[in-house]
Amino acid sequence: MNKADLIAAMAAESGLSKVDSKKALDAFLATTTKAMKKGERVTLVGFGSFVVGHRGERTGRNPRTGATIKIKAKKVVKFRPSIEL
Repeated sequence: MNKADLIAAMAAESGLSKVDSKKALDAFLATTTKAMKKGERVTLVGFGSFVVGHRGERTGRNPRTGATIKIKAKKVVKFRPSIEL
């Protein structure tokens, strides 16, 4: 399912127009993105939680040359589904 399919499904389920469903989805994505950038946890009861995790620096290997490389530490988004899901 892509974004257009999700918008159509939201419109059919809620009785809203596709334009209103797109606005609602865009607002949800923008709000969730802002919260995640702040490092906050976003919990949707009955669905799951989006959590910002930290992946530490590690060593990897270049598959072409076999040379060892350093992979920088970074923040990653993790999804933890709820029990109901």
